[in-house]
Amino acid sequence: MSMCTLFPPIEPYRTGRLRVSDLHEIHYEEIGNPKGLPAVFLHGGPGAGIIADYRQFFDPAAYHVVLPDQRGAGQSTPHAELRENTTWDIVEDLEKLRNHLGIERWLVFGGSWGSLLALCYGITHPGSVSGIIIRGVCLGRKWETEWLHQFGCSAIYPDRWDEYQSLIPESERGDMVKAYYRRLTQGTETERMRAAAAWTKWQAATMSLVPDPAAMDDFLTDKKALSIGRIECYYTLNNFFIEPDTWVLDNAAAIADTPCWIVQGRYDVICPAKSAWDLHRALPKSELRFVQLGSHTPLDPAMVDGLVRATEEFKTQARR
Repeated sequence: MSMCTLFPPIEPYRTGRLRVSDLHEIHYEEIGNPKGLPAVFLHGGPGAGIIADYRQFFDPAAYHVVLPDQRGAGQSTPHAELRENTTWDIVEDLEKLRNHLGIERWLVFGGSWGSLLALCYGITHPGSVSGIIIRGVCLGRKWETEWLHQFGCSAIYPDRWDEYQSLIPESERGDMVKAYYRRLTQGTETERMRAAAAWTKWQAATMSLVPDPAAMDDFLTDKKALSIGRIECYYTLNNFFIEPDTWVLDNAAAIADTPCWIVQGRYDVICPAKSAWDLHRALPKSELRFVQLGSHTPLDPAMVDGLVRATEEFKTQARR
């Protein structure tokens, strides 16, 4: 069986902005067929924003895809803003956007932080969701944060870890997230940008089986590094605003009958496969696919294959 690849590059047929609070306005784009199957793409980070490649996971003849920049990310304003920016604020932004566009239900597609957002949204608004496709599963649990920012991933990428922790004095390395948050929100602009670049570089360096210099360069642009560093660190410090940290698994029954594809890279060291496995056990009707040559990035060829197959299968099911 030949591998699925991304659909050809496509430009939005419409872009827009939606005021979601007195402070925040989100940017969104729409691609594909305006009368097609509605879908929403949730980017990672939080804070990463939309890139053009994300449009290409969907058959443009069959899907109407909405791609929003979440609060503080991409072209949404204010950029890198932490005020009024929580998981639950963004969950409600998605509902406002769905209603604004007159969509009854949509397929929710997300990866990494976007997988956690997709699950929180689906559990909170199950009637708005026709299906879920997620990869790089994050459930917001404390051990997942410790794996990435204390010990776990550091044992696989010790060289990159030494670079990451070099910005932090030894006396503060017992809580790397707190130490980075202090540097991302205090001090001079130069100091904040240095911390943002180091935070973002750590994750960019561990995303792929084979390092992708172009992807790393994109992550490390000043604007993107700042929004990823500030917003992601802020969310991580606050346990993604989820209490208890088993909330998704505790409430998974709300989406037990929602068609769900879990596409998990076997070698994802940012969001280890155990979270995908735990979610699948909580959602036994879900389709779990371990991608044997997959990592964290959705743009590895093997991950592209798994994710495009999922959108194609949802398309087939929805047309029956």
